[in-house]
Amino acid sequence: MVYSEKITLKTKGFCDIINITERVSHILKESPIERGIINVFCTGSTCGITIIEYEEGVLKDLQRAMEEIAPADRSYEHNRLLGDGNGFSHVRSAILKPSISVPVLDGTLALGTWQEIVFIDFDNRHRDREIIIQIVGE
Repeated sequence: MVYSEKITLKTKGFCDIINITERVSHILKESPIERGIINVFCTGSTCGITIIEYEEGVLKDLQRAMEEIAPADRSYEHNRLLGDGNGFSHVRSAILKPSISVPVLDGTLALGTWQEIVFIDFDNRHRDREIIIQIVGE
């Protein structure tokens, strides 16, 4: 069986990190699926999904690491070609990836004690975002 839903978000951009674990868990509880896998996918080339401990220090560390890996003030070919100034956000998104999968056991997310599902908007402006939740199982 396949069950699908969407989450919509309004974001601030600039490495805005939003904990979506409860929203994903709620969608899972609304589904008839007890065992399987849930995929969380963001539709956009300047955002990402990951699992992290949602704690202020770790979040700041992640934001700093992203700035070190793909600095916003670096020259990017994307910016030269399109002039929108968000080349860094495309690189960060490609590194982090747009989706994660989590096992579903007994109708719940099989996350560890400190694991949370987060959406990160890397773009250089606020955005309306859509996240697709797809659960496959029985």
